[in-house]
Amino acid sequence: MDNLLEVKGASKKFGDFTALNNVSITVPKGSIYGLLGPNGAGKTTLIRIINQITLPDTGDVFLDGEPLKPSHIKDIGYLPEERGLYKSMKVGEQALYLAQLKGLSKSVAKERLKYWFDRLEIGDWWNKKIQELSKGMAQKIQFVVTVLHEPKLLIFDEPFSGFDPINANLIKDEILRLRENGATVIFSTHRMESVEELCDDIGLIHKSNKILDGKILDVKRAYKTNTFEVGIKTSDMMGLKIDLESKFNTAPASFKSLNDELKLNIKLSKSQNSNDLLNYLITKGDVSHFVELIPSVNDIFIQTVTENNLQ
Repeated sequence: MDNLLEVKGASKKFGDFTALNNVSITVPKGSIYGLLGPNGAGKTTLIRIINQITLPDTGDVFLDGEPLKPSHIKDIGYLPEERGLYKSMKVGEQALYLAQLKGLSKSVAKERLKYWFDRLEIGDWWNKKIQELSKGMAQKIQFVVTVLHEPKLLIFDEPFSGFDPINANLIKDEILRLRENGATVIFSTHRMESVEELCDDIGLIHKSNKILDGKILDVKRAYKTNTFEVGIKTSDMMGLKIDLESKFNTAPASFKSLNDELKLNIKLSKSQNSNDLLNYLITKGDVSHFVELIPSVNDIFIQTVTENNLQ
């Protein structure tokens, strides 16, 4: 797959503070790329560089194979974490104004705004002032303004901030639909469950350095520990527990179940495989639960950041 965005060796200092240190990322076309990191890690600096709000001290940025230049602003839609709508302006006139700044004619802007306002069921907000809207309502307007000019690259920084669960799901579905229609998305958030649901690739920045990146499935494969969560019904729980401890690396497990059963996490060695384990368990009782423990993005995030804090 071709890459829409490539950042190569970007560094940025503010005085003696290094905000970004030789960071490189690639964002494939038609994908959702999760940009992750603790507060102060450097994510916002990288986003500002991509948006040409600030320039890197060193490094290069390429958009669709071309060195990033001012004319590319029309190809990028940016929803910042700190929203920037004019509170005293009416929703409709503000949306029209911002759309024309992105290069749309007034007639095209009106047509697209009608589509989005109807789609998100906000048509009756046209003559309201932003200050009359709740945070979540204003967030919907900002989302529409971000996507209206149909840019190649969309950058969403904490897009679900201020939304109730219903509207957060609505915007999540719209982001997925935009990707299906060919958009490429950079998605920065602290909500790891959203990363699991939305992202194809992730990059983790910590203390100004990129410390992890890749496709989510590849990253999870790299971090999995070959551990299985097991529930087995038997008349001799203690005997089976002792038997399994003698053959495998085990630890107590806790999961919800309707059964009274022995619950264990069993970590296999490189020479052991899941089929052998399952076949063995079947000879010892009624296997009611058998699941490989795949690390979540949240688990990987915490583990990686913690390890790097200790270095």
